[in-house]
Amino acid sequence: MDDAGLVKLLSPDGWALLQALPPYDERLALPIAERLQKEGLDPALVAAALTQSRLRLRARGKLGEFADGMLFTVHGLEQATRLEVAAHHARRYRDAGCTYVADLTCGLGADALAMAGIGLRVLATDVDETTAALATVNLRAFPEVQVRLGDGLALDLAAEGVDGVYADPARRTGTGRRVFDPRAYSPPLDEVLAVRGTVPALGLKLGPGLAHRDLPVDAEAQWVSADGEVVELGLWFGPLAPDGPGRSALVLRDGAAHTLRADPDGDDDAPPVGPVGGYLYEPDGAVIRAGLVGTVAHRVRGRLIDPTIAYVTSNALADRTAWHPLATGYRVLDDLPFGLKRLRTYLRERGVGRLTIKKRGTAVVPETLRRQLDLRGDAEGTVVLTRVAGQQRVLVVEPV
Repeated sequence: MDDAGLVKLLSPDGWALLQALPPYDERLALPIAERLQKEGLDPALVAAALTQSRLRLRARGKLGEFADGMLFTVHGLEQATRLEVAAHHARRYRDAGCTYVADLTCGLGADALAMAGIGLRVLATDVDETTAALATVNLRAFPEVQVRLGDGLALDLAAEGVDGVYADPARRTGTGRRVFDPRAYSPPLDEVLAVRGTVPALGLKLGPGLAHRDLPVDAEAQWVSADGEVVELGLWFGPLAPDGPGRSALVLRDGAAHTLRADPDGDDDAPPVGPVGGYLYEPDGAVIRAGLVGTVAHRVRGRLIDPTIAYVTSNALADRTAWHPLATGYRVLDDLPFGLKRLRTYLRERGVGRLTIKKRGTAVVPETLRRQLDLRGDAEGTVVLTRVAGQQRVLVVEPV
């Protein structure tokens, strides 16, 4: 949707139309558009309203009911922080004693919304005129937030009186291509890091793929997963990192938050490697990204099945509180060499018609394998395709 469409939506008639639309349904979008145009409404306004309705539906997964009163762009929604994660960001600032936070790259305003929601004042800036305008609309219910169009790095932070800074540098080019070099972020990572010389309470949201070698030594680096998906890497400095520098994982699942931090005694060091035992543990993606698979192995008194694979095994099932939900646990039913015919025969003999295929360290494409297996039967099963001691294996497992 172009800027002209957004302008139409911001008119009284456009806003009224958007609010009056029923929940978005792809099957009904065309009939609704045709009906509204027959009633004399501007086709461009109708298209803009239906586009926003569709984006609001998508945004509900990130922002819940707040999405129903917000405006979005496709790129802005992709960049927006999930509300559950933004709430954790906001609490860091509150717990550090911050009262006035500068959000240097506010985007559509998700993080500023969470901060204002717990009483923090926010100065939110964005260099893109359309984005800043939408953030102003999205944050209209929060007098604690001031939105400005401009370069957040150009702010005189001391003069503004802020005591906390937050930034989410753009990591895509104008064509949508992902940027991996921190120097090519917008703004560049080094320029944002320099802010901590003025305001020590600095927090950054970055992509989870940032290499450990690129982490500032004075940061708490926390990888975050939400319902099994790794969504970000947060870098926290000064009073926002009360436990000091280090690596940690935050796992958000089923409405609860669980944190795992690198052990100063070295329990996150490389664990031993050994044969597959009676139980298998699949660490959460945030745990893997944080380099804390060894910590999980220590907790379950286990070992790796291969030095290059992030699966942990143990002979006995560890106490659930030691690993859940930082990992998913399975009972190992069988350990087979990988072979299509052998696996097909094995599954047919057991009447497995519905199969969950997990993989790590193999080029096999699960959907292609599922077609090749030609599954038949009413039973359900789970297999793990992976390497064990350098050999391709199939582990038949069941959740515990």
